[in-house]
Amino acid sequence: MYHRKAMPHEFSEIAKRYRETSLVQQSAAETLFRLLAIGGSEDVLDVGCGTGNLTRKIRVATSGRVVGIDPAEGMIERAAREHGDDGIDFAVSSAEAMPFHQEFDTIFCNSAFQWVRNADKAVAGFAGALRAGGRVGIQAPARSDYCPNFLSAIEAIAADVSLGPTFTRFKSPWCFFQDASEYSALFVRHGFQVPFAEIQTVDSTHTPSQVFDIFASGAIAGYLNPSWGRVDRGGSQSGGYVKESTS
Repeated sequence: MYHRKAMPHEFSEIAKRYRETSLVQQSAAETLFRLLAIGGSEDVLDVGCGTGNLTRKIRVATSGRVVGIDPAEGMIERAAREHGDDGIDFAVSSAEAMPFHQEFDTIFCNSAFQWVRNADKAVAGFAGALRAGGRVGIQAPARSDYCPNFLSAIEAIAADVSLGPTFTRFKSPWCFFQDASEYSALFVRHGFQVPFAEIQTVDSTHTPSQVFDIFASGAIAGYLNPSWGRVDRGGSQSGGYVKESTS
């Protein structure tokens, strides 16, 4: 038996430096913590917990049960290694396949919802995992134009005659809606009341090395992962494919 080595564009490999490179994810979480105001003895599920940095912060805020899930084995391995002794349970699971039933008071989902393969199935899972009166807070890049400068660079690369054909085969792996009402409607369909839904524009300035780190902490898993488009090797098309959602 063997384990396939994780590639640099996969989240299990990204996990090695995620604490240091996830600058945007950690900053965005501040708003989510403020909105949810986790405390007391709430039982909390962290969906898309990554390496557990924010799950540890949830553990400090509540005396209740704290669970973190993520579909990337490498993320969960590091989270369990670094925070497993803090009274947190970690498990490999996607948002669409959560094995929980009315077990939590709060679901925390930071910078992860954009990766779900089936939004309705994920939100139905949220509803099933919460007790009556439970609540969920998500924060994520919301629109397909979430990073204009980055997208402009992609357009320039796609216009290059040597690289353009590769980009024509790219299939976006992300879940993006274009306005807040679409996000609200998604949750309302599954029985939630939505007291707050807003798309905000946030500007930030970083050094070139920080910009690359930010890219490498997440977006790289979409743009440079050959699972999302056919791959030419040696000048010819060879066994590449477009990965389709089956969930």
